[in-house]
Amino acid sequence: LPMAFRDVNARRHIGLQQLSSLALAGRTLLGPMKSCKFIVDESTNQSTLICSALRLIESLDLTSAAGQLLNETIQAQNKEFKTGMSTLLFLVGAWSNAVLECLQQNVPVSAIVSVMSEGLNSCCERVQCLQISIHDVNKELCSSSVRPNTFKSVTCQIGHDCLLNPQIFLYFQKEISAPEVIPMNSCSHQEDDCNFNKCLASSLGGFGSIASLVKPVGDKSTSVISGSGVIASSCNKQKLTHSRYFSTIAKSRFSSQQDNFQGYLSGQPADPCECYGLGHLAMTLSHGNQTSMKLLQSIVAYQQERAECSGSSQLNIAEIVTCCLLGLPESYSCVSPGFVTLVSPEQATVIKYFEDKPLRILLMDGDLTEQYRHLGFNRSCNVRTILEHPSLQEGRAGDLWLNSMLDILISFEVNLVLVKGKVCENLMERCIANTILVIGSVTRDVLCAFGEVTSAQPVTYLTQLNTSCVGSGAYAELWKACDGRAMDLGELVPIRIKVRGIPLLTAVLTTAVASKMQLIEDQFWTLVYRLHHALNDKKVFLGGGAVELLCLSHVQMLANKNAVKDFHNPWLAAPATEYKSVVLQALASGWKQYLSVVMCNTAKAASELEACTSVDYHLKKAADCGSPSAYILKEFRRDDLLGGGFGPFIDHREGLKVYDNVTAKTEAWRRALDLVLLVLQTDAEIITGPKRKQLLNSHVSSEFMFL
Repeated sequence: LPMAFRDVNARRHIGLQQLSSLALAGRTLLGPMKSCKFIVDESTNQSTLICSALRLIESLDLTSAAGQLLNETIQAQNKEFKTGMSTLLFLVGAWSNAVLECLQQNVPVSAIVSVMSEGLNSCCERVQCLQISIHDVNKELCSSSVRPNTFKSVTCQIGHDCLLNPQIFLYFQKEISAPEVIPMNSCSHQEDDCNFNKCLASSLGGFGSIASLVKPVGDKSTSVISGSGVIASSCNKQKLTHSRYFSTIAKSRFSSQQDNFQGYLSGQPADPCECYGLGHLAMTLSHGNQTSMKLLQSIVAYQQERAECSGSSQLNIAEIVTCCLLGLPESYSCVSPGFVTLVSPEQATVIKYFEDKPLRILLMDGDLTEQYRHLGFNRSCNVRTILEHPSLQEGRAGDLWLNSMLDILISFEVNLVLVKGKVCENLMERCIANTILVIGSVTRDVLCAFGEVTSAQPVTYLTQLNTSCVGSGAYAELWKACDGRAMDLGELVPIRIKVRGIPLLTAVLTTAVASKMQLIEDQFWTLVYRLHHALNDKKVFLGGGAVELLCLSHVQMLANKNAVKDFHNPWLAAPATEYKSVVLQALASGWKQYLSVVMCNTAKAASELEACTSVDYHLKKAADCGSPSAYILKEFRRDDLLGGGFGPFIDHREGLKVYDNVTAKTEAWRRALDLVLLVLQTDAEIITGPKRKQLLNSHVSSEFMFL
């Protein structure tokens, strides 16, 4: 065709070009080893470090229609899965370029849409053979020569980010046969911590009366060597560095209980095939994110211990919250039972007046402001208020409301108020003056957790308050860091609110770099939801690009076939078969670009050319094998795919293979292609007009194009 025809054909698809340009910005975010980006706010000149497509899209100027559609697509993926956004963004760009290549070759829009859609559907069916059940993953971990140290991953990092409770220390004398018995103090308001410690102690394999070896909160006779993984006491300096040390000691006296000790992390019985549980599944899904993995392992261990009687093995996300502390080293990250949050120094002073006494708690399901009205509230119509002195009257009305609300709280002896929404600043000040702690912006899950254990019933307005709505048994304290000190971060002070028996766990995320805080929180929640979706799917994909390699091999095989029987779409028009090979090769180019960029981002290839050469090598080997899926599975198990033994299929820092979510990944593929095809058809039918589109697709002469 004349060059003028191809130029017009390409120029009319501005939306695809915009998608390609936007997706190019997220190229380095693909793969397990992401290259982070700095986003600078021009209004404040503050920078934020990001490594997710979601944060990138939120920071870009999306004024075009294609940009808005891309934003909505990524937001939808994030809302449902919290993972897979980087894959979605990259494939949007890769397939946009592929479609533009097809348009340059004058492939009809209808053929592109039908063939690409059927090609992706065929890929999704084909890759089902690379799914592996969670049970089989656990078996593989158990039979593998690499056996991660379960006890070390939780206990030997005291003072670091995988610690369940910074106040838990184990004491051993030189003679383990006569362990030092440390008396447990009266629990009173610390009963929750005591139960938490006992829960951990019982899960360590049943060391006789090991609960007596757990140090209660408040005893300061311990010393922790931060960063060394060493546990010591003031009267016993024997260093314990490996979990095998505990196992060796246990053999002499507690040999019958050693198997239970090995199964601590998963909370499972000592079945050799079940000794690795959800904590190790989290390892395979972490893709090298050490800090988030250890925090999640701690959460899983505690939740499984609590759910042991019910037999539930699911991860309860509703019982997990995060608290971001700026100003502490990242090694201070930990998981703390209860609700950890940040308050102002004035609010923190209220805690000193509580003196470890039980608090009467009130839950507010809404804003604590004078103007707040619940959803669905209808104001009276045709009512007009006339005031002689509006400013004076408004001031008096506000004072009346403040006095009334404060009187209600005092009359019901409320000490602690958790509010889902905003809190009136004037009311907050008056509550502080009257020793009432009010905390706003509390999530619904936190309100529900406190409601279950304190018998408090949420109210929408304080005027609805009655005796049965007020709960009891809550305690508040300043949050203590790994070294046992209460931390004062200046503008905000971390505190912890707890109740005996509350299942709530707070992942305290710390960093000394302000720009990294959002990054650390995003990484944590991404891993949490990966494990959550893996448990829901009950299966995972082989990770590191194995699935995409099979898709590439499968699509190329379809493109080389002349028969149309591989496609099951009954409305596949005859003209579309003419362009089937071209369109399928365009679809395959997206997978090939994906694999090449992953290898480059993980430094497994010096250039995309070298990466493409490696991919082509494995494609040829898979084709010669006769069964690409069998070849990929074999190479995956040998760790010899896409990089000669150093590919992204194995996390060498943990010695474990990597896996991906099934539903989240396939939905990211579908959303990416749906968006590209939507923009393609929109450009063709709206921007250029349906008549022009029909003429272009009917191979009109080049002379007509110049009219």
